[in-house]
Amino acid sequence: MYRWRNELQQVQVSAPNQVWVSDIIYVATAEGWLYLAVVLDLYARRIIGWSMQATLKRQLVLEALDMAIKQRRPQSGLLHHSDRGSQYASHDYRALLIDNNIDISMSRRGNCYDNAVAESFFGSLKTECIRGVVYPSRRQAKLALFDYMEVFYNRQRLHSTLGDVPPAEFERMNGIL
Repeated sequence: MYRWRNELQQVQVSAPNQVWVSDIIYVATAEGWLYLAVVLDLYARRIIGWSMQATLKRQLVLEALDMAIKQRRPQSGLLHHSDRGSQYASHDYRALLIDNNIDISMSRRGNCYDNAVAESFFGSLKTECIRGVVYPSRRQAKLALFDYMEVFYNRQRLHSTLGDVPPAEFERMNGIL
C-alpha cells in the first residue's frame, strides 16, 4: 500500500530518507540537448541519484530513482516529490516507487514552489556550471555535470541551510553514511 499526496507543502526533515525531491533540466550541447534528472534527499540537500541521457524518455528518471534507491536503501515512509511531468507520472516510475514502499507526491498544477529545493539546486547548477555554456559534446557535458554534482556540490559547496557545510560533511557530522 502507498500514500498519494498532491503537494509537498511545509515538511520538517530530521533524518535522511524522509523526503526526496526529483526534477529534470536540459543542458545545451553542440550535439543537441542533454537531459539531467536528479534525486535529492532534503535532509542534507545531497544529490543521491542522477541520470543523463540524450532523450527525455522515462528511462531517464527511472535510472536516477534506481540509483537513489540502491545508494540509500530507504525504509517505508519515505516521501518522493516531483512535478507532474509525464516521466514521473508513467506507470513504470510509479510502480518503482510503490514496489519500494515510497509515498508519491506531485506538485500542484503550475506550482513550481512545491519543488523549490530541486529548483534551487538547478539554479545553482545554472549559475555555477552551465550558464552561457554550450558544451561541444554530450560526453563533455556529462563529465562537467558529474564533476559539479559529485565532486563540488555534494562534497565542497557550502549550504547555509546546513550551517555552511557541504552535504556530505553534514551527513558525516550527523553520523549518516
